[in-house]
Amino acid sequence: MLVSERIGQFFLESGSGRDRLEYTEYGSGDAWVVLLHGQLMPRRMHQLLARALAAEGLHVVALDLLGHGRSDRPADPLVYSMTAFGEQVVALLDHLGAAQAVIGGTSLGANVSLEVAAIAPERVRGLLLEMPVLDNALEAGIVAFAPLLFVARFAPFTVNGLRRVTKVVPRGLVPFWAGIVLDTCNQRADSMAAVVHGLFFGRVAPASKERRAMTMPALVVGHPSDPIHPAADAAMLASEMPHATFVRAHSILEWRFWPARLDRAAVEFALACWKQPARARRTRGTTA
Repeated sequence: MLVSERIGQFFLESGSGRDRLEYTEYGSGDAWVVLLHGQLMPRRMHQLLARALAAEGLHVVALDLLGHGRSDRPADPLVYSMTAFGEQVVALLDHLGAAQAVIGGTSLGANVSLEVAAIAPERVRGLLLEMPVLDNALEAGIVAFAPLLFVARFAPFTVNGLRRVTKVVPRGLVPFWAGIVLDTCNQRADSMAAVVHGLFFGRVAPASKERRAMTMPALVVGHPSDPIHPAADAAMLASEMPHATFVRAHSILEWRFWPARLDRAAVEFALACWKQPARARRTRGTTA
């Protein structure tokens, strides 16, 4: 089924001034779903999932958070935090005129979704969370992102040089996920350092006490053998939230290259969120 796709933008005030954020809208209607990307990745990473959701009648919006993709990229680390990202999602809902949405994302996007649930729970119809980064990911996160901060700060020519090389590769000539990797490499050293700095020294996710108080339905997807996004974090989150379902992916590659099973789980979850009353409760369970 073909669905309409439209690019939109909105503006918000931050410590860096007036910033522009860009998004892609798929489908139409009042059953909203917002999808959020991983750290330093573009919103286009969710294009295939967005199309699958929209084909089932859902109104999907994929957002580039500040400092990512085609949104503005200020070089001030003070404008980047999980809470600030969560506030950007609420501003998006206000801009769209959406009273509620299923909020979801991958890695950074999952954690930002949790922030939205913490700061504006009345706007969250449900949570679709892949690879949340919580307590068990601390050491691996430091190992993965500290070098990025160091290189961007002290060897910016490497980041900017990689950007110049990858920017000229036509995305239409490479496979979809190769294009996403190229887009992720399209970084400016100053803004990349600011993003990593802001997130590295800020709050990673709402505390366990806050997560336990989140009563909206949630679908949590975890991957085995992924040290930065341990399946233990996803399983722990699903056990903390009173109306969450945990789905174990076969690997980190499943939703990228063999998405049918997880796409169907996401579609069924989002549709169920919109079919039941806003305050209805979902029985906790486990899906193989």
